[in-house]
Amino acid sequence: MGRLVGAVQFLTILPIPGGIEPHRAAFFFPLVGAALGAAAGCVLWGALYVVPAPVAALLALLFLMVATGGLHEDGLADVFDAFRAGRPPERILAILKDSRIGSYGALAIVIASLLRWQAIVALGDRAFPALAAAVGASRGGMVLLAYLSKPAGEGLGKAFVAGLSGASAIGAVVQAAALVFLCGPINGAVALAASALTLLLARAYFQRRIGGVNGDCLGATCQILEVLLLLIYLWRPSF
Repeated sequence: MGRLVGAVQFLTILPIPGGIEPHRAAFFFPLVGAALGAAAGCVLWGALYVVPAPVAALLALLFLMVATGGLHEDGLADVFDAFRAGRPPERILAILKDSRIGSYGALAIVIASLLRWQAIVALGDRAFPALAAAVGASRGGMVLLAYLSKPAGEGLGKAFVAGLSGASAIGAVVQAAALVFLCGPINGAVALAASALTLLLARAYFQRRIGGVNGDCLGATCQILEVLLLLIYLWRPSF
């Protein structure tokens, strides 16, 4: 129970007492993520009774942002601000520590938010399972990236990567792999393959640039995976 509470504490803004360190709670990241996605689907469903679909989708997305405290949006912005061509690892890590958001970071947040918003609108009645799958599986992907990578820099991200156990990583991956199939076997297979490729590319890129990953790298990858999965679930197989 402590691990589940720890996952809720880390991934949401809910003021729940107790819990443990995030790396020990990582086993439950996909489950908590799926619950967040399902809750956003409930917001969408309820809002559709009183407002048009685009507004309802925006409210669902705002719920996700508020419920998570913009945790992964912050990582996405920091990564896009820091990882510029030609910058040495020391400079990248210094920028990642800076709480300010630059123009590239702001653009990354805007583009990712627009893609998620329009995907939710276009998904229609499939938005509920798609949100649960995308939000949950992306948190599991974040855990896998942490387990496969070396820690870089200092802070909570380093402690998370260094302390993550194989059992927690395997459990999170199994949950994430199951979640991607909530929108059907074909979409699920495509989503699983695309997620695996994205994680391999992210690991290789971060390893080459800064020698590993930190919390911002994990958050950015989580956000990219969430967007990617929602876009994949838009596809309606004809066979």
